Amino acid sequence: MEPTSTSKRSHRARAVLVAAVAMVAVVSCSGGDDDPEAATAIDGAALYEQSCASCHGSDLRGTDQGPSHLSQVYALDHHPDASFRAAITQGTRAHHWQFGDMEPVAGLDEDEIDLIIGYVREQQDLNGFEPYPPE
Repeated sequence: MEPTSTSKRSHRARAVLVAAVAMVAVVSCSGGDDDPEAATAIDGAALYEQSCASCHGSDLRGTDQGPSHLSQVYALDHHPDASFRAAITQGTRAHHWQFGDMEPVAGLDEDEIDLIIGYVREQQDLNGFEPYPPE
């Protein structure tokens, strides 16, 4: 039996109401200081500041010690997360820049490395990329 247009509208209205209630519940439960995503962003920023900023800059735009992480060369399609992880854990030879080789970063566990990479990717999304080579 084919549902009538009235029953279709009623079903749609009920589905919209259920979705709206679910969204209100998610929003009211995810805000504030207990928000794990907000805590993760803060932790990633703090870890970046502690472990990376001296060379790559607090604003991720580089220093005279290391390149900008906002450069196009660090886009996900050219340097995936695995490249960041390898550079942090094993160091890397200079191949795009004239800053010299990068030594491994000691004292970071896998979760902290994930937080740093997540923070860098978030900042890349927010700020966009600078051209490579730099102008």
